[in-house]
Amino acid sequence: MITVTNLSKNFKEIPAVRNVSFEITEHEIVGFLGPNGAGKTTTMRMLTTFIQPTQGKISIAGYSRDKEPDKIRKNIGYLPEIPPLYPELTVKEYLVFVAKLRSVCNAQLKLRLEEVLELCGLADFQNRVCGVLSKGYKQRVGLAQAIIHNPQVIILDEPTSGLDPLQIIEIRKLIKELGKQHTLILSSHILQEVTEVCSRVLIMAQGKIMADDQVATLTQAKTLEQIFIEAVSE
Repeated sequence: MITVTNLSKNFKEIPAVRNVSFEITEHEIVGFLGPNGAGKTTTMRMLTTFIQPTQGKISIAGYSRDKEPDKIRKNIGYLPEIPPLYPELTVKEYLVFVAKLRSVCNAQLKLRLEEVLELCGLADFQNRVCGVLSKGYKQRVGLAQAIIHNPQVIILDEPTSGLDPLQIIEIRKLIKELGKQHTLILSSHILQEVTEVCSRVLIMAQGKIMADDQVATLTQAKTLEQIFIEAVSE
């Protein structure tokens, strides 16, 4: 589903990502861990075609990032740390707007909108203006816009950042549900979240992949916290 080969990114002379390679199979939920400045967000932005790699190759859903970036964008849903909402639009208006940007055809739009509103728990909030929603519901709308076009791959950057405990539980439950039909990459600073939600973890530090394995395998003898500290201290 996702193949990354020898991926690097330099900003002027400063390397942010250094020769990173990994593969992610269909319907995996992969946790992407690392300290601030590790290169996680830069890597995700290269996957989503927002920025150009300095070198390396990316293939998503069988499409090459270099040759078919438009097809990759159609197959990816992305939720950045701050949901990209228009505060003056209602939830429904915003999702319809995003769906049209994502080339969801009119024949499918009504059904797809109903499905996404129900899945994200937004059916009763579809006529609310985005700007007045709580942070938790703004995050739900952010997830809804990421999946409105039914992408094969969903990339989430700190999806529970700033939420209260109940909202965190609800968003984690939703992420697990999405993982049944989509391939997910979840970037998070919350190790417990990765342990609960993800089947596999990638740990990144200093622009390099320092650990890559199944959560269950990594945590047989040590906690994920111990593994994380050892990986980023190398």
